[in-house]
Amino acid sequence: MRASKLLLEITAYYLVIGIALFIAVKVWPDLRNYLPVGGVEQLITQPTKNPLQAEAVRAAHVANLGQSIFWLVVAIIAAILVSLPVSWTYMAVRGGDEYDQSLVNTILVLPIVVTGIVIIVQNSLALAFSLAGIAGAVRFRNSLKSSGDALFILLAVGTGLSAGIGAIELAAVISVFFNYCFAFLWFTEYGERAGMKRFLADYRADEEVVVVEEETPPN
Repeated sequence: MRASKLLLEITAYYLVIGIALFIAVKVWPDLRNYLPVGGVEQLITQPTKNPLQAEAVRAAHVANLGQSIFWLVVAIIAAILVSLPVSWTYMAVRGGDEYDQSLVNTILVLPIVVTGIVIIVQNSLALAFSLAGIAGAVRFRNSLKSSGDALFILLAVGTGLSAGIGAIELAAVISVFFNYCFAFLWFTEYGERAGMKRFLADYRADEEVVVVEEETPPN
């Protein structure tokens, strides 16, 4: 079943990533000082008093070019790993003519771009305004097929922002709740009414097709 496969995939994925990270930190205790994590703690416990003051990336132990590149590479890879199960959720819950492959690609690629942008603009208000002007001048030709698809784009942006400020744990928590929430809405078909325009693929219809195929005797 597609539904059971989705739930099993995202659960196993998060467990494998969590166990691998736990083992890596246990084997190399100093590794945590060079990972893009801990930024959310700084945002919650030490909010800046000046709205124009930028938040520094939480990477106190990064002291040379090699360590900087390592930090950035890990941040980008982590952003991709967090976004990957989100793409699985989209591919599972969307179907028919409403499915958009370009959106799947955007979910994976956009966090990479946003991560780099945050690193560039976080300490320069002038660069931030310049980026806003450039983004306003560029028109996106491919419009979303549904307003609900914007949620996946927003999550991709949030993942990139989290990775850029060294708070990948925030992106991971958002990803977990986002995927399980969409899976729950899909399983229960919450809010469905007869004759309404659907956003999520028909969960029960998918299972009925599987049952019919299994009961059909071979020729």
